[in-house]
Amino acid sequence: MERTSPLNTPAIAKSTSGWINGFIGVLIFSGSLPATRVAVLSFNPVFLTVARASIAGVLALCLLLLFREKRPARSQLLSLVVVAIGVVLGFPLLTALALQYVTSAHSIVFLGLLPLATAVFGVLRGGERPRPVFWFFSVLGSLLVVGFAVSQGLSASPRGDILMLLAVLVCGLGYAEGARLSRTLGGWQVISWALVLSLPVMLALTGLLAPSSFTGIGTPAWLSLAYVSLFSMLIGFVFWYRGLAQGGIAAVGQLQLLQPFFGLALAATLLHEQVSLGMLGVTVAVILCVAGARKFSR
Repeated sequence: MERTSPLNTPAIAKSTSGWINGFIGVLIFSGSLPATRVAVLSFNPVFLTVARASIAGVLALCLLLLFREKRPARSQLLSLVVVAIGVVLGFPLLTALALQYVTSAHSIVFLGLLPLATAVFGVLRGGERPRPVFWFFSVLGSLLVVGFAVSQGLSASPRGDILMLLAVLVCGLGYAEGARLSRTLGGWQVISWALVLSLPVMLALTGLLAPSSFTGIGTPAWLSLAYVSLFSMLIGFVFWYRGLAQGGIAAVGQLQLLQPFFGLALAATLLHEQVSLGMLGVTVAVILCVAGARKFSR
């Protein structure tokens, strides 16, 4: 008994630090969809995607050079490519395209499925065997999201809803793969190397897709581009992957359940978008389903 306390103290401190870092990451990510919604009003969605990745990639390269980080092992390259496809290209592009058809408040409801998607890919990658109750909650949560989309008039914006569902899937894969890789490569190094691997292609596409003139693009659009480039694409992941590595994927990953609430609050406050009781109700119900799925994931 005498040896338990000193051995557990560092573990408790590490877990607490993980929760704090994860919470900061979720707060940062919560502003991504509202900022993207503002940016796509002035920028082409594809240009916005490659531009934000290019800006973040240059900064990530500077960080890696500054701290003289060693290159990832050859066996880690495939996982880094998966992370890049999921969170550097896939999620930003698909959400930017979706936000041409739906409001950020509408799209944020879909984020209630993100912890579930991360858990499912964590099961597939980690070989875990969840209890049957886990799948009950996962299916129920999915049905709630589909039902909400249909009730809002699916024929009015089918593209937006489908794009958001695809975005959640690729992001869940990127989160799970990045969290697994962060155990050996390091938290902030994972997103930095993923950005650097994508940088040559992203820089080329940025130059190719850049508008002939930036005249008429207002300050809100530029600030939104800066936010999604610096915070959503890089700084948020520094805290997020560090939190996952310190506190554990299953535990800290539950903090994603707070993201829809923060996002809805930002959409209502900053963009003056209407957040209906139906949206709030579905968001709460989906979050409860995901929380139940998480509880029975092992």
